[in-house]
Amino acid sequence: VLARAEYQMNEWNGFLNGNILYEVGSGQEQKREYAYLEVPAGTGQYTWIDYNEDGVQQLNEFELAAFVDQATFIRVFTPTNEYIKANYTTLNYSLNITPKQLWANNELSHGKKFLSKFILTSSLQISKKSMAEGLFEFNPFEYGLADSNLITLNTTLANTLSFNRQSTSWGVDISNLRNNGKAFLTYGYETRQVNEWLLKYRHFLSSSFTLNLNTLTGTNGLYTDDALFDNRNYKINRNNGEVLFSFIRGTAFRLTTGYKYEVKNNDAMYGGEKSVSNALTAETKYNILQSASLTGKFTYNGLKYSAAASSAQTTIGYIMLDGLLPGTNLLWNIQLTKRLLNNLELNFQYDGRKPGNTRTIHTGRASLTAIF
Repeated sequence: VLARAEYQMNEWNGFLNGNILYEVGSGQEQKREYAYLEVPAGTGQYTWIDYNEDGVQQLNEFELAAFVDQATFIRVFTPTNEYIKANYTTLNYSLNITPKQLWANNELSHGKKFLSKFILTSSLQISKKSMAEGLFEFNPFEYGLADSNLITLNTTLANTLSFNRQSTSWGVDISNLRNNGKAFLTYGYETRQVNEWLLKYRHFLSSSFTLNLNTLTGTNGLYTDDALFDNRNYKINRNNGEVLFSFIRGTAFRLTTGYKYEVKNNDAMYGGEKSVSNALTAETKYNILQSASLTGKFTYNGLKYSAAASSAQTTIGYIMLDGLLPGTNLLWNIQLTKRLLNNLELNFQYDGRKPGNTRTIHTGRASLTAIF
């Protein structure tokens, strides 16, 4: 049984616009287990790292691949013969609040001019499945992450407050992202949590030069209740700051250089690891007439990593170092895109990286795209 309602809104001359969707239902939910299947390099999403060096693939040795050449596995969910009676609840909304629209045709006072420079965007997505205790369950906020009645829960809340967004001089955005997920698998519950605050400031120095300052603080956590997967549990606190300087010449040429400093700390309960990153980047794009473009990017990343384990080749190490290694890491990319006909596009891409003291890894790809 399924019921659904949706409401579209555009009120007060566009001051408030967006939509709300609400859905409830009940049915049977299968318990799921999953396995990893090997696929050609670059076509998967996961990589296998043999942490215990026994040559046997185990579920707690697969990570989301940080680079294309490492993406050699896909995760396949398979249903079991066990069923659970479940209630389903979904709530989505997307709202935009633009004070400027209230006074679109009026003379503005100083207070109204100030308020008209703000724009607020907010979105929420809740998808919940819980063990049925009745015919329906109408409240999408009935259970928290720690509740044992949950089967699956995915919640994403994103809010952005912008000031001076449409200005050609400067502007600032403050964003908050909260993402919670919980899944009931054959080995128990797996819970993921993300809570991040991001501040972005942009300053247009001239028609060609732009300065961007970004800073982020937040946490990223993964928790399982099976002792075999204890090596995957973490709660990482992230703090970073980034400065970017861009030069644009018409529509033909763009150059961006920047520096990013980032510190990650894993909670002492889960190991207490720490990484410090100093990254310098340079990126350019050149449009050749209207039929081709050439882009290139180079990154130097000096990484320091401290942990109780002697090796960074662990689940926590892979995540905190973004697939790189302690020491000097070099990454570069070149991409050529050529429009052959009105609906055919040829793409050549080359990626290279040298993590720490290991060998250099080269990856090349070519693709032909038909645009209809």
